[in-house]
Amino acid sequence: MRIVIALGGNAILRKGEKGSPEEQWSNVRRTASLIAKTFQQDEIIITHGNGPQVGYLLEVMNMAKGYPSQSMDLADAMTQGWLGFMLQMALEEAFQGRRRAVAIITRTLVDANDPSFKNPTKFVGAYFSEAEAKRLSSEYGWTFKQDPRGGYRRVVPSPEPLDILESDLIEELAREGMVVISAGGGGIPVMRTPEGLRPVEAVVDKDLASSLLAVKLKADLFIILTDVRGVAIGFGKPNERWLDEVSADELEEYYRKGEFPPGSMGPKVLAALRFVRSTKKIAMIGSLDELPEVVRGSSGTRIRP
Repeated sequence: MRIVIALGGNAILRKGEKGSPEEQWSNVRRTASLIAKTFQQDEIIITHGNGPQVGYLLEVMNMAKGYPSQSMDLADAMTQGWLGFMLQMALEEAFQGRRRAVAIITRTLVDANDPSFKNPTKFVGAYFSEAEAKRLSSEYGWTFKQDPRGGYRRVVPSPEPLDILESDLIEELAREGMVVISAGGGGIPVMRTPEGLRPVEAVVDKDLASSLLAVKLKADLFIILTDVRGVAIGFGKPNERWLDEVSADELEEYYRKGEFPPGSMGPKVLAALRFVRSTKKIAMIGSLDELPEVVRGSSGTRIRP
């Protein structure tokens, strides 16, 4: 089978951690071990988020005294290299020499006229107080919004992914048996101009880009891993109900009713729906720590055509 696995942020950094190299290596090795134990001979394509890391880099690069400010596309590329390297090392270690892993710096095509450029909504970086956010906004021209999870965070445009430019290379490497790490952080957003491809200051949603990649690769299975057990309606309310298996029609109806907020489960549900609608194959959403159970169907949410 050809399987696309979209890793959540907890694959690299868990709640309450500060992001030390030791914490990151521990998390990445745990993730790689789960993948290696669950999938043996399958073609594996892995994607991952980069929100905390790209936000951290932007803050460091823009606040460093005596050095010129750097652009978001460079931070996107740096985090793809950073996290791709860690996953590559950990996966080869977990497969104990049976599989090679390779990380590809991936570009995602977006439209220069995407409405998100006028209304940035994607949270990146650390949490700040309201006073700190106002100071940084004044000093660097950044836009801040209050994060429902607490505090104020920088927001950037999140345009719709139109194409994954390295998808042909990803497919070729997967066919050769490589475990491919790609589309990190949703890929580096680029747009077409009369002068050719040019990078743009934005962050593409990782799950939507992963779904597009899975469709282009004609994947047999698309798995989105996160830090909760699956998809629930009435999440956090007295009427909370977890969905073990659901049709795309039923899930889309819940989505339209606003059951899944944009800042949390919304993009994951939309990504799963797009894959199922386009391929007539199965998508799964579940906890990273329960990956084997998610694949077996004893945990997580299974979305069927």
